Amino acid sequence: MKTTLYTLLLSLFAMQAFAQTKEKDIIHLWPGAVPGETAAKKPAVPTSDSSKGVIRLTDVTDPIMQVFLPEKSKANGAAVIVCPGGGYQILAINLEGYEIAQWLNGLGYTAFVLQYRVPQKQEGALQDVQRALRLVRSRASEWQLKQQKIGVLGFSAGGSLSARASTLYNKQSYAPIDKADSASARPDFALLIYPAYLDLGANHSITPELQIDNRTPPTFLFATADDPYANSALVMAGALREAKVHVELHLYAKGGHGYGLRPDNKAGLAWTTLASHWLERNVREK
Repeated sequence: MKTTLYTLLLSLFAMQAFAQTKEKDIIHLWPGAVPGETAAKKPAVPTSDSSKGVIRLTDVTDPIMQVFLPEKSKANGAAVIVCPGGGYQILAINLEGYEIAQWLNGLGYTAFVLQYRVPQKQEGALQDVQRALRLVRSRASEWQLKQQKIGVLGFSAGGSLSARASTLYNKQSYAPIDKADSASARPDFALLIYPAYLDLGANHSITPELQIDNRTPPTFLFATADDPYANSALVMAGALREAKVHVELHLYAKGGHGYGLRPDNKAGLAWTTLASHWLERNVREK
């Protein structure tokens, strides 16, 4: 009963955040035409499936970031672009977006919840996250951020997207449109929580698209052994280690997939504790 009530309260908080976000707190990534997009710009569409208190968005044709600021007394000058999951089909926008932003704000981080293009627009999604990183970095002074402390955090398919951002930062996925695109698209750190699609190589090896080298940013990974996508985290950690990238991997026995940080799953409580310590050591103290 307590768990159900807590989930309901989280869902109500997320819906309130969704409804009350001010226009000034929404950043449209592409002021003109969206590269490679043929559909007209319009707000994302919530699906009819709201099971487990999750708001699922689809039909993203006008990618945006929603800005969540910490209390000024807590702000540490670092920022995280949050990439919700959903199999590149939908975005679990509250479970793996707004609720994560609230947690990050509590730690002093400015959070940018990204609505990247879905469904099945992986190349567009990469363009969106690269543009998001450049926009945040180019406008860092606006939010009193340090340009060298801008990272990504992703879940499931959002974890895949975050890994792509971390390894394909030199890929020119779109033609520059303004001064912001002169900024670096390389994240300074990455957190991949139950990531998917990172083991699409031969015999479940690292996905060939990913170009891991010694400039790939420090990375935190968390998954559970009973998650059908768990091999992604294992393979990614191995590839990062071979490239001598600073990497930390945690694999819990149980938890499954898609739990966010909700307390009805112990894995959700575990990764937040471990990640907060990792952020303290690798971001705040540097």
